[in-house]
Amino acid sequence: MQRSIATVSISGTLVEKLSAIRAAGFEGVEIFENDLLYFDGSPADVRRIADDLGLKIMLFQPFRDFDGVSPERLARNLDRAKRKFDVMHELGTDRILVCSNVSPDTLCDDSLMIDQLGALARAAAAAGVIAGYEALAWGKHVKTYRHAWKLVDAVNHPSLGLVLDSFHTLSLNDTPEAIADIPGERIAFVQIADAPKLAMDVLEWSRHYRCFPGQGDFDLANFTAQVVKAGYKGPLSLEIFNDGFRAAPTTITAADGHRSLLFLEEQTRALLEQQSQPQKTTSELYRSPAAPAHVGYQFLEFAVDHTTRAQLADWLGKLRFRQAGQHRSKDVTLYQHGAASIVLNAEPDSFANAFFQQHGLSLCASAFRVDDASQAFERAAGFGYAPFSGQVGPNERVLPAVQAPDGSLNYFVDERPDQPTLFEADFVLTDVNGPTEVGPLERIDHVCLSVPANALDTWVLFLRTALGFLAEPGVLVPDPYGLVRSRALRSPDGSVRIALNASVDRHTAVAEALHTYHGSGLNHVAFRTSDIFSAIPEFVADGVPILRIPRNYYDDLAARYALSDTLLEAMRANHILYDRDERGGEFFHAYTEQLDQRFFLEIVERRGGYDGYGAANAAVRLAAQAQRRK
Repeated sequence: MQRSIATVSISGTLVEKLSAIRAAGFEGVEIFENDLLYFDGSPADVRRIADDLGLKIMLFQPFRDFDGVSPERLARNLDRAKRKFDVMHELGTDRILVCSNVSPDTLCDDSLMIDQLGALARAAAAAGVIAGYEALAWGKHVKTYRHAWKLVDAVNHPSLGLVLDSFHTLSLNDTPEAIADIPGERIAFVQIADAPKLAMDVLEWSRHYRCFPGQGDFDLANFTAQVVKAGYKGPLSLEIFNDGFRAAPTTITAADGHRSLLFLEEQTRALLEQQSQPQKTTSELYRSPAAPAHVGYQFLEFAVDHTTRAQLADWLGKLRFRQAGQHRSKDVTLYQHGAASIVLNAEPDSFANAFFQQHGLSLCASAFRVDDASQAFERAAGFGYAPFSGQVGPNERVLPAVQAPDGSLNYFVDERPDQPTLFEADFVLTDVNGPTEVGPLERIDHVCLSVPANALDTWVLFLRTALGFLAEPGVLVPDPYGLVRSRALRSPDGSVRIALNASVDRHTAVAEALHTYHGSGLNHVAFRTSDIFSAIPEFVADGVPILRIPRNYYDDLAARYALSDTLLEAMRANHILYDRDERGGEFFHAYTEQLDQRFFLEIVERRGGYDGYGAANAAVRLAAQAQRRK
């Protein structure tokens, strides 16, 4: 399908927007009226710029408050419409979006509206254009696509069609299935927007919190599937009102928009194929290599120098990580504990070294174990993520990789039974037959990243598109100095979990970490254990600095949960926090203190199928960390 985006969706001047939109791969664009009004040139100039870029102007919008008016107002509106049609001719587009009336004095009379929309259709026909009528979710009389279609169908004129907008449908919890019964040729245009589910006024919700497909909570695949079933052959166009997008870099936002439409088409195709729809129905939808069915952590790689390597190695040693190997050709050391592998990279003149120069001690790469590394790489590259290739020594493994939104690397690793493992190929291993002692940690449970507020949605889209992760609803966590917005994602099999933390407030822990890193950075790594009450005393005895939790927290636990005095005392003594889900699953976890005001580590034990992250305890942890920073 053709892919389009409204100019209102991204930041910049009109020329900057058009250039970024085309560079991102869009075939078409909606010109938002304000962008044209603020442009120092004629509509014909805009058309020439678009033509030079190879960009088609698909729609001009919006045209407001036309229907449900007095005869005197109708005459003025028709004159206004004819002037807009003249602008459309200069722009070189044949479609205009007409919004349902939101004025309090709208005349709520279907018969009157049908007559007035008929007059608009005849005027559009005389001008050789098509008017698309859209139901705004906050319209005075017409709020739903069904109502809008009833009016358009009654007019029954080829120059009046229906405009569908996913936000206006799904924000009202309306079901989109009836769209499939609308003749595709009567659908003039389709606009797409995702959004987080929020309990707020729908107008404010629409004007500030729309986002790209895959970044919110709407079931856009089902909405789009109904559009495809209807036989619609026009473009899918993004219309996003979002304060963050309007302040974010133009090219990055445009690129995210394009890949979000690819992702939506992929999801829609999968849904239609599950429903055994004919192949011709899905033939125009994007198909990418399948996302990895199984994903695991192969290793986490830290950029270090000699000083910070010794510092981090000391921490790892206290957590019973053993030095498991030295890279064959680089100044890179492998540490392992259970199934968790950590790599410290101090190689000069390398990617890690450049990353260290910019960010200091930091997580510079994550390697994911997948079934087919080449296929995983092709998928990520197909969504437009930049490939990376580094220096490889003789007989060392070539790892396909792409750059994440912060410039760090994501490697893809597959292990074959007839070949040496990655660590056997690239490292001189200390224990060829594996570790001689088993520690209390089993594997990496999850990783949490601190990211700029305007990059959170970009990260969500990266993990969903490149890796096929599933997103969980976002949560707000109180920090002593503001609010932290958190969003967790996981691989389909749940083996890899990544949480993203962001804050617009200047003095939260996340904001201070971003300042320290000069950008995004690791917030913490959580390691799983099956016996946290044995693990924490061992780590403390070895010198691991555990974050102290206030006694009042445990007094509150005693009031909220029916926990035994013995258990409460063990948690209090070891500074272990507790959470319980509605099914009775339990979560015990403890934190180390921060390393150099950058990141910390977490030890977790899950019982009874608990599947969360202890979000209820985040505020306690943030307060305890804030006290330690002072």
